[in-house]
Amino acid sequence: MDSRIKGTTRLLGLIGSPVGHSGSPAMHNYGFQALGIDAAYLAFDIKEDQVKDAISAVRTLNMQGLNVTMPCKTEAAKYMDELSPAARLIGAVNTVVNRDGKLYGHITDGEGFVANLKDHGVSIGKKDIVIFGAGGAATAILVQCALDGANSVTVINPRDDFFGRAEEMHKKLREETPDCDITLIDLADEAAVKEAVSKTDILINGTLLGMKPKEDTSVIRDTSLFRKDMVVADVVYNPKETKLLREAKAAGCRTVQGDGMLLWQGVAAFKLFTGQDMPVKEVKEKFFS
Repeated sequence: MDSRIKGTTRLLGLIGSPVGHSGSPAMHNYGFQALGIDAAYLAFDIKEDQVKDAISAVRTLNMQGLNVTMPCKTEAAKYMDELSPAARLIGAVNTVVNRDGKLYGHITDGEGFVANLKDHGVSIGKKDIVIFGAGGAATAILVQCALDGANSVTVINPRDDFFGRAEEMHKKLREETPDCDITLIDLADEAAVKEAVSKTDILINGTLLGMKPKEDTSVIRDTSLFRKDMVVADVVYNPKETKLLREAKAAGCRTVQGDGMLLWQGVAAFKLFTGQDMPVKEVKEKFFS
C-alpha cells in the first residue's frame, strides 16, 4: 500500500468512459507527490446515465474534485452549483471543484489549448483565428479565444448537426464578447473558406482529421494556402505530428502539436483543485517527452 495514503488523504478522480487509457491519474498523482499534497487521484469508468450518482458521491464522500471526460461533460454540468463563464456558455464541464459541499464546474479544454499556444510563444490577443470543426473541443477553443480577446474567430464546419449548435453558440458569444467578430462558414463554400484561411493569423484543426488510423487526412487540401507568417495548431495528438502540421511546417509555418493541450488543461485543473502550480517542467519531461 502506498505510504502516502492516510486517514486525512483527500480523494480526487476522473469520470467518463472509457478511462483506462487516461494519463490524468499518473500526472496528478506525480504532482501531489512532488509538492507534498495529501491527496490521491483515481479513474472511475462512469457511463452518462450514472453521472448524477457520481456527482452525488462527490458530496457524500467529500471528494476534493473531479475531472470529467466524454461522454459525461454535458450531463455533469447539470448538477453544478456554479459554473465558470466558459462552462456556462458551453453547457459542459471537465473539472469539478468541491468547496465545503458547493460544487463549481469549469471547462479547461479551451484554456489548455490557449496555454499550449502561449507555451510556444503564440498569443491569441487581437489575432484573427480560423477553427475547423464545431464539436466539443473546437467549441471550447472558440469560447476561450473569444473570452481571451481574439480579434475574430471564424468557424468552418459542414452543415451537419454541429452546424446548428454552432449557430446558437455564436449568438451567445456575440452578446458575451461583442469585441470579437464571430463568423460561421459552411465547409462547402470553398471561396469563403479560402478567403478566411488566407487572412488568418492562427489556423486550428479542432476535428479528428489526421488522427490514427486516418493519418493521411487533413483539413487543408490546398497547401498553397499556408503562409510563413501563419501559426498552425492541431488538437490531434496521435500522431504527434499530423499531416496538417507536417505540410504546414514544410511551408514555413510555425506549428503547435496537440499533446500540449492535454498537459495544459491538466495544469489548469490542478491549480483549481489545489491552488498550487503543477511542476510543469518535470511533468513534461516525465509524461510528454
